[in-house]
Amino acid sequence: MQDIQDVIESRYERLAAGDVAGMQACYAPKVVQFSLAPPLGALMDGRDPGPLNAWLATFEAPPKRTVTQLEITTSGDVAFATSIDSMTATPKGGDSPFTLWYRMTVGLSRVDGQWLIVHEHASVPFYMDGSFRAAVDLEP
Repeated sequence: MQDIQDVIESRYERLAAGDVAGMQACYAPKVVQFSLAPPLGALMDGRDPGPLNAWLATFEAPPKRTVTQLEITTSGDVAFATSIDSMTATPKGGDSPFTLWYRMTVGLSRVDGQWLIVHEHASVPFYMDGSFRAAVDLEP
């Protein structure tokens, strides 16, 4: 399971370094993605640097992400992992960073002996008090 943990954690290390190609090496060519940003879901080309470069351009520097509470389950050539992650970044033109905690589920498949991400789901809980506000003030 260490090789799966390495894939999950190395994509964030590569992101913080601004290494788009290195981050993309963690993904299969086709990835089902449910990200924090719209749309609700999409089948993405895991090797297309365009969306990631466009997202990175919205920050002063590449975001720093952290994986906590990582749990990995495997069966044969399929695995999934759940974690509580954080992202700290400064928006372009901003002068102070924000930190956001969110839930992450990653599905992986072993392809030619290498674990690759084939499914990624990030979510932020929301307050069910009628306001439907995203609960971005939560921390583990």
